[in-house]
Amino acid sequence: METKIIQPSRRGRPPKIERTNADTRALLINTGLAVLTEKGFSATGIDLILKSAQVPKGSFYHYFKSKNDFGLALIDAYDSYFQAKLKRHLTNSAISPLERVVLFANDAKQGMAKYAFKRGCLIGNLNQELSHLDDAMIARIKQAYTHWQQLVEQCLIEAKEQKQIAKSTDCKMLAEFFWIGWEGAVMRSKLDKSSDPLTLYTAQFLRLIL
Repeated sequence: METKIIQPSRRGRPPKIERTNADTRALLINTGLAVLTEKGFSATGIDLILKSAQVPKGSFYHYFKSKNDFGLALIDAYDSYFQAKLKRHLTNSAISPLERVVLFANDAKQGMAKYAFKRGCLIGNLNQELSHLDDAMIARIKQAYTHWQQLVEQCLIEAKEQKQIAKSTDCKMLAEFFWIGWEGAVMRSKLDKSSDPLTLYTAQFLRLIL
């Protein structure tokens, strides 16, 4: 029987793995999301992401023109993922509107605990690095926040309709206020390695609107 000799891959190069173009692009985005929810965008080199994904450098520039172009793809992917998470909780008509907010917060706490509070919000992390981002990325971050605020606003409008909160409540303003404070609570949870800041913020937000 013929014995096949497997040549070792060259040092420093990831092994060749058969993937489709869509698979490789998705792998790069998923790996980038995992890395950048823990580390800063400006401090993270492309080489680290390529090594984690086991993708050669030439492949990266086949899919993305630059690191900033990659950053835009990451924001798009994270925004889509997070909107889906928010909709799952905030549009659940089987549960009262304010309880939906609590369930979203509990889900977020569990998610952070799962990764030992090393991962936070990609958009919130990028918001700390605005001086290193180009105008297109900054505009896309603002757009993501707008999407999230609209979902919270609609949930609060339903709470108003169900008389859980006062008829005079400015739901749009409160939705913006929610995300301003929430991102700070996420950062504090990473610092303290505890979900307590998220619990405290959610409780005080609900107390405020009630």
